[in-house]
Amino acid sequence: MFRNGSNSFGIPVVVKNLLILNILFFLGTYVAKSTWGLNLVEWLALYYPESDYFKPYQYITYMFMHGDMWHIFFNMYALWMFGRVLESFWGPKRFLIYYFVTGVGAALLHTLVNWWMITRAMDATTIYLNTPSPDSFALLIRDYFSEYKISSEFLSAWADDPTNMMYVEQTKNLINEMMMFKMNIPTVGASGAVFGVLLAFGMLFPNTQLMLLIPPIPLKAKYFVMIYGAIELYFAVMNQPGDNVAHFAHLGGMLFGFFLVRYWKSKQFDRWN
Repeated sequence: MFRNGSNSFGIPVVVKNLLILNILFFLGTYVAKSTWGLNLVEWLALYYPESDYFKPYQYITYMFMHGDMWHIFFNMYALWMFGRVLESFWGPKRFLIYYFVTGVGAALLHTLVNWWMITRAMDATTIYLNTPSPDSFALLIRDYFSEYKISSEFLSAWADDPTNMMYVEQTKNLINEMMMFKMNIPTVGASGAVFGVLLAFGMLFPNTQLMLLIPPIPLKAKYFVMIYGAIELYFAVMNQPGDNVAHFAHLGGMLFGFFLVRYWKSKQFDRWN
């Protein structure tokens, strides 16, 4: 049963306002850029804490920023589809708390993973600079900066003249550029909170039949969540070059959502009069 006479076809107040805010932020980003030359991404997206662009409030505002039309469409579609049911079941206050806890939790896990990866890259860079060579530089790039391609001509020229410190200086500058680039990658989107919403739906309504788009087959919500979670974990661990999706943020939203739903259920918060 749903609270306050709501049904799964209506749009309750929190979901409706979240949809409106996300759309306004999306449109405002383009208007500000085209009209005033103002890049709102530099202010409102989430950056690594050591980036010059970082501000603490970005742990909230990044949830309302999106990269393109498809990004916001799929996030808002999922929020509408699953969020309205959860808000009708929990009520607006508890749903709003859940949404922001999972969204901020997603950002925290994303930041933690980035810190771990950047710290490892810095440690490996220190080891490389102690004994620089073309081979060790190639290994450093392969293991920690795989999204970048190093010219084979550069490595060959260095191998032909291994004592030339000019090549080492060039690699230092290149590594600094790559490190700064990593720290200045913005993270945007409501996906972390939306994955939390998806997780809660699967936990509270596990046997609800969902009709997939691709392939068009029915699937219970609990299996849908498990499959999505497994896919995100796979891509997060594989860390493929060129993959610009924040998979650990998605997993963070699901992780924080799991513990919050379990906590509320232990306190019997899901029992309504």
